[in-house]
Amino acid sequence: MIFQAPRGTSDILPGDQPYWRFFQERAQQVAHSFGYQRIDTPMFEDARLFVRGIGEVTDIVEKETYTFEDRGGDTITLRPEGTAPVCRAYLEHGMHNMPQPVRLFYLCPVFRYERPQSGRYRQHHQFGIEAYGDADASIDAEIIELGWRFLESLGLRDLSLSVNSIGDPECRPQYVRRLREHYAPHTQRLCDDCRRRLDRNPLRLLDCKQDGCQPIIDEAPHSADHLCDDCRGHWRDLLDYLGQVGIEGQVDHRLVRGFDYYTRTVFEVTPPVEGRMNTLFGGGRYDGLIEEIGGRPTPGVGYGMGIERVIASLKLQGVCIPEETKTNVLVAHLGDAAKREAVRIASELRRDGVAATVGPAGRGLRSQLRYANSIGATHSIIVGDDELAQGVVQVRDLARSEQRTVKMASGLAEALTGRDAPSTEDAMQSSSA
Repeated sequence: MIFQAPRGTSDILPGDQPYWRFFQERAQQVAHSFGYQRIDTPMFEDARLFVRGIGEVTDIVEKETYTFEDRGGDTITLRPEGTAPVCRAYLEHGMHNMPQPVRLFYLCPVFRYERPQSGRYRQHHQFGIEAYGDADASIDAEIIELGWRFLESLGLRDLSLSVNSIGDPECRPQYVRRLREHYAPHTQRLCDDCRRRLDRNPLRLLDCKQDGCQPIIDEAPHSADHLCDDCRGHWRDLLDYLGQVGIEGQVDHRLVRGFDYYTRTVFEVTPPVEGRMNTLFGGGRYDGLIEEIGGRPTPGVGYGMGIERVIASLKLQGVCIPEETKTNVLVAHLGDAAKREAVRIASELRRDGVAATVGPAGRGLRSQLRYANSIGATHSIIVGDDELAQGVVQVRDLARSEQRTVKMASGLAEALTGRDAPSTEDAMQSSSA
């Protein structure tokens, strides 16, 4: 039997790790530059958190969560998104008593039982941003700018921002009534999901991707045209703040996002490619979510960014990932005594902070040097019988094909990193061998 990764999951192989490292390091740098601090929550939560937070009548809760009863009889759900767990942590640890707004970010895997396809996985990873305690539209603009500047810092270009306002509990009921009135004469033309949504979750009608429903969506009333005074002011301020930071958004009247907790602002950022699964990050404001899970009324806004999709876009746009400049050494050896010395040298280098690998046993020098190239070594240290007798090693810069003789007692880490590199007779010996 040959085992494979579960459907909808993937292995992150060594060749892709530079992309992930680049993403994660840059994400933390940009988040910190905006004043956001990292938080990590458990991979699973009480299932009720997502029912109350995301909404019982959503595709995620109804169809996509990994929910099970554990050995203690508790009903547990693997995290399908990052916002509700961070809200729970905000309440549980008294962060509502801290100076507001509280700015948080996370890097985590999420789990959804979806039909696997390009850009959609049953386990994928998110870079999430959440801000609590400030209802001003400037915070909405701030987190949109954070995600935008982050993607720019990675090297992505030609991004598009779609933004909408879906109102709040004050004005949304009136809009929902108008939406139902619009859809009522077309019930027989709707797909099965939309017939169900018409009664239970009308806003999601605008998010339908079935071809037969598109003409009805095209003629549907716009939520931004049915806002109360407060929501209209917030919407106007958001567009103004985005202009102040040089980000031009396209108003998308179909945009509602997939969670019940959103209020007012919703947004998505996409790359310059067509397709249903190309959103790089999206989110919005969720001023009622903290209250929904047991806290005081607390404004909140955030986004989730799909790491796999961003990395796919980096590859598609041919973005070059910066290479690591750290010294990486292969210690090549010729003979049994030299092999024992190679083990000692490699151990010494690691203790001095230099990455070091002992050459494969039983291979000649050329074969070991080829192996050095395959693992991305920057230098090789060569030790054989002659070197042992003289108390020296050969240090080779693999990129420059330069080689020199260095005393073993001189401090090999310093010789490799160039901090202090004495060699026998203070001479440099160059070789292309």
